[in-house]
Formats: sequence, structure tokens, C-alpha cells
Amino acid sequence: MEELSCQLLVIGSGPGGYVCAIRAGQLGVDTIIVEAKAHGGTCLNVGCIPSKALIHAAEEYSRAVHFTGDNNLGISVQKPRIELKKTVAWKDGIVARLNGGVTALLKRAGVRAIIGQARFRDGKSVIVETDMGKQLIRAQKIVIATGSEPFEIPSLPFGRDVISSTGALALTEVPNRLIVVGGGYIGLEIGTAMSKLGAEVTVVEFVDRILPQYDRELTRPVADRLAALGVTVMLNAKAEGLNAAKDALKVTLEGGDEAALPFDKILVAVGRKARTHDCGLEELSLRMNGPFIQIDDRCQTSMHDVYAIGDVTGEPMLAHRAIAQGEMVAEIAAGGPQAWDRQCIPAVCFTDPEIVTAGLSPDEAVEQGHEIVTGKFPFTANGRAMTMENESGFIRVVARASDHVILGIQATGGGISELAASFALAIEMGARLEDVAGTIHAHPTQSEGFQEAALKALGHAIHI
Repeated sequence: MEELSCQLLVIGSGPGGYVCAIRAGQLGVDTIIVEAKAHGGTCLNVGCIPSKALIHAAEEYSRAVHFTGDNNLGISVQKPRIELKKTVAWKDGIVARLNGGVTALLKRAGVRAIIGQARFRDGKSVIVETDMGKQLIRAQKIVIATGSEPFEIPSLPFGRDVISSTGALALTEVPNRLIVVGGGYIGLEIGTAMSKLGAEVTVVEFVDRILPQYDRELTRPVADRLAALGVTVMLNAKAEGLNAAKDALKVTLEGGDEAALPFDKILVAVGRKARTHDCGLEELSLRMNGPFIQIDDRCQTSMHDVYAIGDVTGEPMLAHRAIAQGEMVAEIAAGGPQAWDRQCIPAVCFTDPEIVTAGLSPDEAVEQGHEIVTGKFPFTANGRAMTMENESGFIRVVARASDHVILGIQATGGGISELAASFALAIEMGARLEDVAGTIHAHPTQSEGFQEAALKALGHAIHI
């Protein structure tokens, strides 16, 4: 068995893992990164990037279909068609380019990259199964960045026509009838895209509303758009499994009634779970936080010199959180004093319209004991939104009443994801309402809604 040694071993090359390895290499730390499949992890290969490619293609196709009929812009086109197989090939090309980019960046930083399945032998060494045989790697410090995977419902195991988000993003034909089990962001992002591509979509959600992690005011425009697209949303409904003929999904409705929903494909999107199996974690003495690895403010586990970052450590399961953790741990591995002190982690839901949250919602702020003021500006009063036919949605600012420090910002609207960094920056820098209100925002842009929301909270809105 070949033996290798290093100062830092990173297991998993998703956004958190590869950033950790690259930054460590830049800092002169002798680093090895082990990846079971392809660099970039779920996000790059079968998650964030390919899903946004599909969403973009679906939106373009939907707009083309829209222009076959009467429309405000006076555009007329022939009936369009989509070759999903070609779309998927384009998506795969993007993934391949980014994947190759990560590989090149690792090499440039002097990181040794190994493709294979890693299993812990103890807290200082792992055995990696590669195509060339086994390798033993000894490390002074180890980072666990194994990510997460789709949660499987026992009554609806993945296989054939029951697919996860990974399977949905690999489809080469649009299913005539798609059932989405789960009304969270993954299910609605893919379900909305498939609806725009021509599928008949039904969403089955166990609780009484879609996107339950957001407040109703934020999700109402999304619900309205789903209805406009013809998506059927069944709330307070439980997916029980397939019928005997395996051609319909059995659903129990509120009150005990039952329904059988015929389908071509069923997308199960009820959440994700930490990927902690098949890596020998049982050989370690790690303190767990439920199914997740427990960490402190330096991402260190209960074992000395063993760190964990990203989805394997729990919510929020966001790539940019993992990236920030990975960079921090690399600095620590190089001897730095860093600790986690971020004020907010923005989150984006790429539904139609999009949703952005940063910091505290009004209810969360009140629950934490703050007296607050809020300001909301609707895009129906924004010139840029009107010219883009994106009037659905708003920007809302939550601030502490005593000193006007901004505690949270929420927004929903077309293309609003591009303002996520501005919202996070305001909170991270401790901005006050006066700071945002006094900053000149370019006209005409949707970003003006941020300034107007701050003015509204201060009691002197201009355009509403």
C-alpha cells in the first residue's frame, strides 16, 4: 500500500473542500484533497450550477412561448420547441468547464488531488480506495467536507421513475406529468422549470404552505406565479407510496381522504441529509448534533485537529457558507487565529419570482427581544421593474427601533438574487437605515427599492 503524508488532508472537494484546499496551498500548507467522484461536489456537478442552467433555459423557452400570443411588447414568433437533450448537453458543458477550472486551481495552489473513496482509520490517517489501488494518507490535520445527499422516503425509494434532484437534472425528455413531493426550494425550483418546459406539474406538500422556511408575505408571489403557470399545489397532503400498478402516487389528504395521482416521473425533494456513511466515521470519537457533526466557532470537532465544514455540519446547507468555513479553516491550519463571527448568511431561492433573505425576519427579530421598525417597497412602484415586466415582489428592511441598525432584509422579485450581496454587506458592516437611505442608488434599477424601503422605515418614503 502506497503511503503519503501531509500537513492538511481535506476529504471532499465540494465548494467548502476545494476552497479550503486551495487557500491552504496558497498559504504554504502541504495539502492533499480526496474526492470520491468529481471536483466541485454536489453544487457544481448536480446541484446549484446545473439547476440554474435548467432554470435559465426554461425561462427562455417560456418567454418564447409567451411571444407566440398577444403580448405587451408586440413581439411575434413562431411556435418554439425545445430539445432537452441539447439543453442538458449545454448544461453538462458548463459543469465540465467549471470542474476543469477547479482541478486547475488546485494544481496551481500546489494541492495534491486524489480521486477515490476515503475511509478513516483513525483521527490522523485515512485509507483511500483508488482505481490504482489503496493509499494510506497520514495527516497532521483533517477536514471533513463530505457534504450532503438527497433524503430518501422509505415508501418512495429512488429508482426508475422516482427520482432525486440529481435525476431530474439529467432528464433528456420533459415528462408529461411530473409530481414533486416536497414544496421546499429544491422541489419548486425544478418543478417551476419543468412547468415552463411544458410538463403538467403537481406539488405534494405535507404542511399547510409552500416554502415554510419563509414568511407568507415572501412566498405569496411565488404561490401566485405557480397558479398562473397551472401548477397544482396540494397542501396538507402526505405521499404514501405507489399504487399496486406502480402508475400512480397514493396521497392522503387533509381530513383522511385519499387520492391517486398518475405520473410519468416523481421528483422526491423533501430535504437533504449529511453524507456521513462510507467514510469510516465510526472509527472516530466525534460528538454529533443529531445527524450532523458538531463543531465550534473554529469548525473544530470534538477531536483535536479534526475539522468539519459545510453541509455535513448542518443548516444552513448553503455552498457559500461552506466556502467561508473552508477559507477560515485553511487560515487556521496555517496558524491563524480566525474564528466564525459572520453576522449573516444570505440565502436565495431561485423560484419565480426569486426570494432573498439576509439576517432576521420581522418575527425573528421580535422573538429575539428587539423593538423594530420595518419598511417595504413594492416593485409595482419601481420604473426598472416595470420596464422588465417584473413588477411582482418587494424589498423589506427590518431595523432596530432605538438606533436604526439594520437587522434583516428580505426581498422577492425577478432577478432579485443579484442584490443578495448588497443586503449581506449592509448587515455585515452594521449599516443603519440612514446609511442606505443616504447612499445614491443608480436610476433606473431595482436596487432603488432598497433605498426606498429604508426611507419608508424612516417615515419619509418618496415614491410610495
